[in-house]
Amino acid sequence: MKRRETLPLSQVLQECLRENGLETPLLHRRVIDSWAKVMGNTINSYTGDKFIKNQTLFVKIFNPALRANLCMMRERIVENLNKEVGSKVIYHIKFF
Repeated sequence: MKRRETLPLSQVLQECLRENGLETPLLHRRVIDSWAKVMGNTINSYTGDKFIKNQTLFVKIFNPALRANLCMMRERIVENLNKEVGSKVIYHIKFF
């Protein structure tokens, strides 16, 4: 018997996640998890809570001088995080 319309497993899983509304939370989790990889261990050690709300990543930074430096690099950080995930998940980043 001949198979018709065979799809790769990755495409089937992606469609299943999208139908059940789980694709966006999974992408949010990937962005938060990729923070340490993109920013490095030094900056990650000064980082506290991270969460996403309304396509904005909120990050708690313990060092005020580091917070000021990161504020100047917001656009590049957003670009690098989205590139790491492979999708445009966040549009803004706020440090508190």
